[in-house]
Order: sequence, then C-alpha cells, then structure tokens
Amino acid sequence: MDEQERWSVGDLAKSAGLTVRTLHHYDEIGLVSPSERTPAGHRRYTPADVRTLYRVRALRSLGLGLDTIAETLAGPADLSDVLRTQLVHLDAELDRTKALRARVSALIGHQTTLDLLEAMHMIEQYYTPEQLEYLARRRDELGEDHIKAVEAEWPGVIERMTAHHKAGTDPADPDVQALATRWSELMAEFHGGDQSIIDSAQRMLTDTEAEGKQESNGYNKELFAYVQRAWDAK
Repeated sequence: MDEQERWSVGDLAKSAGLTVRTLHHYDEIGLVSPSERTPAGHRRYTPADVRTLYRVRALRSLGLGLDTIAETLAGPADLSDVLRTQLVHLDAELDRTKALRARVSALIGHQTTLDLLEAMHMIEQYYTPEQLEYLARRRDELGEDHIKAVEAEWPGVIERMTAHHKAGTDPADPDVQALATRWSELMAEFHGGDQSIIDSAQRMLTDTEAEGKQESNGYNKELFAYVQRAWDAK
C-alpha cells in the first residue's frame, strides 16, 4: 500500500465533512484512531480506518450515541438488537415531542407569548408527564377538526350557563339541566373519563381562582359550583 492510500487528519476531515477537532475527539476516546503516524508524529489514516469512520457516521445518522457505537463496533453486539433499542428510544422521544406539540397547539391563538409561557408552566405544575401524554394521545384520536368544534362550542355553553347563574335560575330547571348535560359531555371530550385528569383540572381551577387569575372566558369556581348543583339535581 503506497503513501497515496493514507490520509492526513486534515484531508480526511475535509473528505468526510467533519472538523479536525471531531476526528481528534474520536481518536482520544478510541473510537476511530489512525493506525499509522509519520516519523514527525502526524496522524495517518489507512483505508481500514476510513471504513471505520464511515461506519461511525452511519450509526450516528441513526441517532446512536458514541458510547453505544463504540460498544457495537468493538464487541459481538447484535446490530439488530442495538437498533431495536434505539427504535424504542426514538418512539419515546416522538411521543414526548407530540405531547409538547399538542400543548403548544392548544394554546396558540389564545394568549400572548408571555401568557403562553405562563400557561405552559402552570399546566406542568398540575398535570404529570403521563397525564400530558394521555391528553396528547386523546387529542390525536379525536382529531384536530373535532377538537376545534368542541372548543368553538364551549364559549356559548359557558355564556348561557353564566346567564342562568346570575339570574338565580333553579339548577333543576330543564334548560339548566340540558346545559349541564352538554357541559358534562364537553368535559368528557377533554378528560375521557380519567378521574386523575378531572382531579388535576379541578385543582388548577381552584388554585387559579384563589390567586385571582380567573379565566377570561368566565369559567370560574362559582360557576362550576352552580353546574355541580345542576348535576346533583338530576
């Protein structure tokens, strides 16, 4: 093998689209080290070293960490097992990303940027990661069009129930009963009957009310208590 079949660190970095610093790091951790050095101590990569480097790049493109790549290349590890483990990791990351997207999507258009950040922080205080993932899955199952239809109906239901509340209408009144039934149905669209979600939503409402942060759409503790009386009157 002649000299032309060796690569300096600079030439290899340029050819592979990497930085010299990256190749130095790979050498330091023993991932891809040059097999030869010149009498002056300069690194020289052989064709075998280059093949190893491109295997590393291929595995990195699949999202594998350097430690996992090193173990895969150094030992008898089954690449299929490594990739199956990576697929599980990627699925979990995808679920978290979808949950975050659903949370942001649900808030966009309803608050200013600062209000949006405050609302997201508040949500994280009252809902567990598992509950947020459940809500994201439920939103996906229902579909955006259905969710928008439910969200569009809520203000009217709240407005009509508020009018009855302020007028002192008996909770057993047929109109109030019909509204209470629809209220319950719309809430079920959100929580799907999950009691832990219901409890978290109620805690957030109670604390928000106590801090004087009443919802701008009129949905507050007194109104909810009125709806509760309507449910009890059934």
